[in-house]
Amino acid sequence: MKLLVTGGAGFVGSSLCIWLKKAYPKYNIVAFDNLKRRGSEVNLLDLKNHGVEFVHGDIRNPEDFDSIGAFDVLIDASAEPSILGGIKTNPSYIINNNFNGTINCINACLEFNAKIIYLSTSRVYPIDVINNTQFDEDDTRFTYSENQVENGISELGVSEETSLIGCRSFYGTTKYASEMFIQEYEKFYGIGSIITRFGVIAGPRQMGKTDQGVATLWMAKHFWKQQLQYIGFGGFGKQVRDIIHIDDVCELIDLQIHKPDLFRGKVFNVGGGMKNSASLLEMTSICEEITGNKISIKPHVDNRPADVRMYVSDNSKINNEINWQPKRKTESTFEDIFTWIKDNETKLSQILR
Repeated sequence: MKLLVTGGAGFVGSSLCIWLKKAYPKYNIVAFDNLKRRGSEVNLLDLKNHGVEFVHGDIRNPEDFDSIGAFDVLIDASAEPSILGGIKTNPSYIINNNFNGTINCINACLEFNAKIIYLSTSRVYPIDVINNTQFDEDDTRFTYSENQVENGISELGVSEETSLIGCRSFYGTTKYASEMFIQEYEKFYGIGSIITRFGVIAGPRQMGKTDQGVATLWMAKHFWKQQLQYIGFGGFGKQVRDIIHIDDVCELIDLQIHKPDLFRGKVFNVGGGMKNSASLLEMTSICEEITGNKISIKPHVDNRPADVRMYVSDNSKINNEINWQPKRKTESTFEDIFTWIKDNETKLSQILR
């Protein structure tokens, strides 16, 4: 098989390329990336050492696909993932990359009769819907209350039945629009497609920043003893996310590549689930235990635009229908990030510090 991974030098893309090449040495794995995101250049040597072909190109330019030739499956991991993208800056880039770029990916699949595996996001669910959940508060985190007013949300988290009506950020809207267009192409052109709405993906190779990659950001700041902030919702650090290890994501995509009929025509929420969720306070404790370092974390009371109090993926649907659930625990995800930073301290210090 020939697999094309867009965003192939990024966190998810490079991890997936290397994972697939190890699992299937005879496959032709092509990483396609414009190298715009800082840190992506660090992954190029690893891609080369593992026998992954790299093509420097931009999904916004349809002609950049011409040098690749025919392929069997395109895995789209190329989104600009900033939640704040387009809110405080011109939204043109995030729209061109996340939406128009996806259209170019779909058309490339159409040309070569290839399948597309689309990595969507939990951010397709509207901000107000997520923040209107009924919650309780304990010493270290917010939790979902037993009785909810929003359909699709329960003590297990957010399911696929949750309303999609409302504003969700430019990032979330471009991803949701892409989902809809993929479904149109499937209906009218017969393109094989798989759509998965991932929660927070974390692990080695992620270049964490303040608006994305929270697990790496938290570990890096503890590793180099730098300051952090608890931003929003009172500044107490009780907001919660579920965390899924990148290796769990790779194993799921492997299944999607080789058994696509299990997934076609369905959309699944996929994340760490309630068992692998953590508040910022709890992430702090985990990072302190692993690094042995304590740092200053200041409260910042005001919310940022598009912030949500808590999001946990309800994995019930994919667990019931596909018999899939994540294997890695939150603590081991942070341990793997720590080991990666420690082993690559010199080159990563210029990016993560």
